[in-house]
Amino acid sequence: MEAIEDCTVSVVCILFIFGDMLGETELKAYNFESLSYSTLPGEVNYHCVAHKVDLKCNQPFYTEVGTIEDNIHIRDIFVEENRRFEYQIVQPRGSKKSGKVVFLFHGFNEKDWDKYLPWANAICLGTGSSVILFPIAFHMQRAPKYWSSKREMYLLSERRKERYPNIVHSTLSNVAISMRLHSMPQRFIWSGLQTYYDVIQLIEECRDGKHPFIASDFEYDIFAYSIGGFLAQILKLANYKNYFSRTKVCLFCSGATFNRLSPVSKFILDSEANVALYSFLIEHFDKVLQKDPLINHYIQEDHLEGKVFHSMLDYQKMRNFREELLKKYENQIYAVTLKKDAVIPTYEVINALRGAYRDINIRVEEIDFDRDYTHENPFPVNNGLAEKIQWDLVMVFDRICHFYNE
Repeated sequence: MEAIEDCTVSVVCILFIFGDMLGETELKAYNFESLSYSTLPGEVNYHCVAHKVDLKCNQPFYTEVGTIEDNIHIRDIFVEENRRFEYQIVQPRGSKKSGKVVFLFHGFNEKDWDKYLPWANAICLGTGSSVILFPIAFHMQRAPKYWSSKREMYLLSERRKERYPNIVHSTLSNVAISMRLHSMPQRFIWSGLQTYYDVIQLIEECRDGKHPFIASDFEYDIFAYSIGGFLAQILKLANYKNYFSRTKVCLFCSGATFNRLSPVSKFILDSEANVALYSFLIEHFDKVLQKDPLINHYIQEDHLEGKVFHSMLDYQKMRNFREELLKKYENQIYAVTLKKDAVIPTYEVINALRGAYRDINIRVEEIDFDRDYTHENPFPVNNGLAEKIQWDLVMVFDRICHFYNE
């Protein structure tokens, strides 16, 4: 795993991120090659290495619903950017090897790390840990650049609005991911599982002494925002080979089950994609499991990560299984919610994390700011309140760092 030259960031971004602390941390990038891409859509025949079994995918590569252009619906398994990519680490400047790490998982439909860099920097300075900014499959630098082309995505969104006149919140920001999930909702499962296996792969590579900066005996915690909390909880609750027994997990604007989210937003998903995803994962998932041997194997046949994922879809289903696991790790999970969050409201986080009978002692802390903010952008940059927003950011991450340092 070879280190790459320091990443370049705009001067404005650097000043906002580091302020008068400029020089205490540095941002570096490292190469990664995913070895778990072979489960992605695009083939018919598959092989589970763990169980040494051949499997077939009975579902078509994608349906014609929602499709407009093939360069959006390319075969996932062959997307080179998703297989080989760089990830960044915010680390204490001048340090040789890091023994403490925090994985930072981002939200749904994110394309760059700008808003997360101040968060990573605050965690790094507040805990002394290096912060790994690890991208979810087909997000950030793991997506083809075409999907972020403002001109092309604007034209695509306009065509999508023509096809679906009643669509809500179709924008250049979300049209690529909305079309992909509209035509093939199972992508939500496979990209999540690939990222799950990628994180485990990275941990094992570090433990084998293959990382130039992270010590082989390193300890690690997780900070997860929005949909990244799904990944964080699956890693923690499945606890592969006891890798995460000592890992603390902080959920920021996250923690509700899938069927209690409201993701229709110009920055997340449009209404047509949301309906398709909800229909697939909630209304018809039991039938999907009967018809698709590949999904059935990874969800119901001795893949604990798949079973945990399944338990996080519908609040009512598999509730006892989910709550028993949450109870087991109640002292290692902390959730910070925002009062005006309309995508993942506090009461749904409490319902999921504290349990139906409120007998799970996971700390859920709701915070409010005396200013405008949204789930998608809790700390906006250019709204004339830079000093106040920085103060709010410091306040939130001071509490988060205190949790990690306890």
